[in-house]
Amino acid sequence: MDQPAADILMPRRVSLFSWKTFLTVMGPGLVVMLADTEVGSIITAAQSGVQWGYRLLLLQVMLMPVLYVVQELTVRLGVFTGQGHGELIRKSFGSGWAWLSVSGLGVAAIGALVTEFSGVAGVGEMFGVPRLLSLGLTVVMLLTVVLTGSYRRVERVAIALGLFEFAFFFVAWRAHPHGAEIVRGLTQAPISNNAYLYLVAANIGAVIMPWMIFYQQSAVADKKLQPHHYRYAQWDTAIGSVVTQLVMAAILIAAAATIGEKNSSASLNTVGDITKLLVPFLGANVGRVVFGLGTIGAAMVAAIVVSLASAWGFGEVTGYRHSLEHHPLEAPWFYGIYAAAVIGGAVLVDLVPNLVQLNIGVEVMNALMLPLVLGFLVALAFKALPPEHRPKGLYAWIVIAVSVLTAGLGVYGGISGANLF
Repeated sequence: MDQPAADILMPRRVSLFSWKTFLTVMGPGLVVMLADTEVGSIITAAQSGVQWGYRLLLLQVMLMPVLYVVQELTVRLGVFTGQGHGELIRKSFGSGWAWLSVSGLGVAAIGALVTEFSGVAGVGEMFGVPRLLSLGLTVVMLLTVVLTGSYRRVERVAIALGLFEFAFFFVAWRAHPHGAEIVRGLTQAPISNNAYLYLVAANIGAVIMPWMIFYQQSAVADKKLQPHHYRYAQWDTAIGSVVTQLVMAAILIAAAATIGEKNSSASLNTVGDITKLLVPFLGANVGRVVFGLGTIGAAMVAAIVVSLASAWGFGEVTGYRHSLEHHPLEAPWFYGIYAAAVIGGAVLVDLVPNLVQLNIGVEVMNALMLPLVLGFLVALAFKALPPEHRPKGLYAWIVIAVSVLTAGLGVYGGISGANLF
């Protein structure tokens, strides 16, 4: 029997006696969503608020169900096949297509890690910490968390770091936005403006990224979630989808209500740029300390997720051992890829600090890659899943429509915005 579309879009209420199971299952969805609000996303949301006020706020809300529909497919694939994304592409479509997919992951991961480490370095410099020291300490922490832990320990650390992002809600509250201005902005969308479309593309690219899809499906498989966990994993993803977009909305509102009202032409290339302009409105404590904590939390959880997604992805395509349940000596290539991603990202940012100017461009690049990323995901949902768990009926058309429209809008906005340069 087909599962009703509404039933999938909004999972059934979890009964009270099942909360223990839910808390056990919870993790892959929440972690990947907290990582979704990474440094590049923070800068993109802030730039959106500065340049366009609240005109891109409605987009943040509209992207909640889009994000859920996309990432829910990774949950299905991980639960009902027990395999990661790269492995499933290799088995379903061949090694050539698998290498194409994981190559896209590698490009997106490099861009993401540059933004994460540039954010860490930027926060450190605000407090007088040398770039080399802040990057070095971050690398040591990230290596220690993964090399000395199990999957569940890594997941708990990632969630704890990601919770620092809630500081952005306090920042938005302290910005004292005007309700009437927010309502007015929600009704305006200058879609004929290429600069606006460029930021639309950047925001879409900041929401759906290749490494998110690889991470969540592989995390579900590594956590060994079973079919009876499926409903709880859906809730995990649904809650995360709402939380991450609310964080993006909070950053946009804070920037629009402060910097946007006084200096709408400001260019925000780094976290330091944002903080420097926020301090006159919010004070040193909120502008530097609170915003800095939120940024550090976002950067750290994203660096863990991006690096693990890369290690899982390449492991699944090549066939080497790729699980956090293995000791580093049992899976040297898996942990080696993770360590190389972390160390390489930090070294790149330390040697070429001006790469931070590419932050919004990285998000647009993610948007341009959406046809490939979503194409593989949807194809797997209709080919690799057991017939009884494939999207059917109305929901199948919703999945296809969401994927096509999201990829199309991302590419159109990215190409249109490219005319600005």
